[in-house]
Amino acid sequence: MVKPFWRSKISATKNDGLTWYKDLGLHAFGEFSTAMIQANSVMEDQCQIESGPLTFNNSAVHGTFVGVYDGHGGPEASRFTADNIFPNLKKFATESGDISEEVMRNAFAETDEDFLTAVKKQWRKNPQMASVGSCCLAGVICNGLVYIANAGDSRAVLGRSERGGVRAVQLSVEHNANVESARQELWSMHPNDPNILVMKHRMWRVKGIIQVTKSIGDAYLKRAEFNREPLLPKYRVAEHFTEPILSEDPSVTVTRLDQEDEFMIFASDGLWEHLSNQEAVDIVHSSPRQGVARRLLKAALKEAAKKREMRYSDLKEINPGVRRHFHDDITVIVVYLDPQMVQANGWASPLSIRGGY
Repeated sequence: MVKPFWRSKISATKNDGLTWYKDLGLHAFGEFSTAMIQANSVMEDQCQIESGPLTFNNSAVHGTFVGVYDGHGGPEASRFTADNIFPNLKKFATESGDISEEVMRNAFAETDEDFLTAVKKQWRKNPQMASVGSCCLAGVICNGLVYIANAGDSRAVLGRSERGGVRAVQLSVEHNANVESARQELWSMHPNDPNILVMKHRMWRVKGIIQVTKSIGDAYLKRAEFNREPLLPKYRVAEHFTEPILSEDPSVTVTRLDQEDEFMIFASDGLWEHLSNQEAVDIVHSSPRQGVARRLLKAALKEAAKKREMRYSDLKEINPGVRRHFHDDITVIVVYLDPQMVQANGWASPLSIRGGY
C-alpha cells in the first residue's frame, strides 16, 4: 500500500491509522480544521487549502482556495486535479485580473482537458485510466465573496447565525443521477437518447454505469475513442456517441458574506450520506474549533455503524477495502470566517496544505 501523506507548508499534520487530520490552522480569513478517513483499499479522495495570492502577478488579488476531490475508479483523477486545478485557476485569474465565475469554469475545463490528454498518452500502456474520474468541489473566498464551483456530488454548506442558533445554507449544486435536477439537465442535454439514464440496483445511473453526471476525467464517457477495447466491458456503452455524455462544466454560485456567516463545511459525499446539512452545522456550531473536522468524521461513522446495527468500536477495526461496504472515503474541511478579516479581505501570507496520497 502506498503510504498516505499530507504535504504542508505549515505545521505537520497528523496521521492516525486510516485518519489524517489538521486539527486547527490559520487561513486568510480565520481558522480551519480538516480531516480525512480511508475506506477504499486505496484512498481515492484528495483535498487542499491554499491561502495567499490568487494570481501570479498581483498580490493584491488574494484569498483562500479550498478543494475537495472525490475520486472514483482509482486515485489518478483526484490526484491530477489536486496537482493542477489551483495553478490553472491562478493562470486564468492572472489573465482576467480577478476571480470570477468564468475563471472558475475555465479552471475546471483546463484541468479536465489536460487529464484527457494524459489518458490519451497512456492509452496503450494503461487503458483503464480512461475509466477513472473525480468529483470536484472548489471554493474561493475573495473580496467579501465566496465562489463555489461543483462538478459531482460533494457539497459546501454555510453555517449562518440566526436567533441564537445557526442555520445551514447549502452553497453548492450537486450533479448525481439520483437528484431530480441533475436528471432533468441530462435528459435535456440528450433528448434523443432514451438510455441516457437507467435505473440499476434501485439507483439511477448514467448509461447504467455511473451515478455522477459531471466530473473531471471519466474519458470513456466523454470521447468515443476511449469507449472501446481494451477498456473493460463494464465501462463500454453499446451506442456510438459523438457528443460527450458527461460534462466537467461546474455549477457556480457566488455569495456575498456578511457578519452572520460563521463557517463553511466542504465535504465529499461520504459525509453527507450519514449527516444532514443541519446536523453537520449544529455539530460545528456547538463544538470547540480544535479538532472539529474529526468530530464530524466520528459522527458520520457512528451513524454508519448504527445503520448496520454494529458498534462504532467494531467498525473502526475493519480494514480498508472491506470497510467500503460500510462507508466511503470521507474528506471534511471546516473553514471559519472572521467577520473583521473578511471585511478587510484577510491577509496575504501564503499557506498551502494538501491531504491524500
